[in-house]
Amino acid sequence: MKTLYVGNLPWSTTDEELAQAFSQYVEVLSCRIITDRGTGRSRGFGFVEVNDADAEKAIEAMNGTILGGRQVTVNEARPRQPKY
Repeated sequence: MKTLYVGNLPWSTTDEELAQAFSQYVEVLSCRIITDRGTGRSRGFGFVEVNDADAEKAIEAMNGTILGGRQVTVNEARPRQPKY
C-alpha cells in the first residue's frame, strides 16, 4: 500500500469527494483530508492510500488536474520529519 499526498485542495473538499476523484482511475483504500485541530477547518491537503501497483497511475492521472477550481498537486507522501 502507498500513501499519496494531495495538495492545494479547495477548503470545501470532503473525504468523499477526494476519494471519488481518485476512484475514477484507481481503487482507493482510504482517504482523509487534514484539518486544523483548533478550528476543524481543512488545511488544504490530504492523503489517499492506494495499492502499490496503482500509485504511479494515480499520480499521473491526478497530478495537475483541476479539483473544485484549483490545480492539485499529487505525489508520493514522505514520512513526517521529527520536530526538534
